[in-house]
Amino acid sequence: MYGVVKKEPVLSPADRSAPDDLRADARRNRCRILEAAETVFASKNMAASTEEVAAAAGVGIGTVFRHFPTKNALLEALLVAKLRRLVDEAEALSSSEDPRAALFAFFTHMLEDSSKKKAYAEALAAAGVDVRGATLETKKELGAAIGKLLTSAQRAGTVRKDVGVAELMALMAGASHAAEHATNSCEVATRALEIIFDGLRPIGAARPRARAAAGARIKRA
Repeated sequence: MYGVVKKEPVLSPADRSAPDDLRADARRNRCRILEAAETVFASKNMAASTEEVAAAAGVGIGTVFRHFPTKNALLEALLVAKLRRLVDEAEALSSSEDPRAALFAFFTHMLEDSSKKKAYAEALAAAGVDVRGATLETKKELGAAIGKLLTSAQRAGTVRKDVGVAELMALMAGASHAAEHATNSCEVATRALEIIFDGLRPIGAARPRARAAAGARIKRA
């Protein structure tokens, strides 16, 4: 998307959300469990069991429970890891030579991933978990990282200066909600992004080249 080169973070989101005192082998197991859980829940929905996750990770169920005593703890860790992945991506893109492309590439990916985060959050909320409290610190980090992307694009004169992070997040939430209830969600999400991107241009600024619109195609997992 947009041809922006992303720098790899030093630590994976799973590493960053792991307790600091974990041994290397325990940290590896934790990462394997989270990666397997993401795959299992994506293919079998939130009803999949922790036993299925353990089998996919190649570890015993006891190993899963040592890291995540309950299924809710596992879902919470997945949600936080996804948010941290977005933080890493936003921070990596903040040094891009094309700030506008970086900002829009980030939000395209964020919209692509929104359905998974929503599924985790809804499952946790249904079980009585305080999702807001569990993700508060990571969301603060995400807001700060998005703020850097936005500021860079505004300084480059490619995004209007009267837009803040709160407005951007509201626009993305609206686009995601609209796509969720549309017959062809990918096409609706892509079109919604094109409209949003166009509206973020400073007054009188030229429309971006066609390649930018083509880079904003939404892909659903």
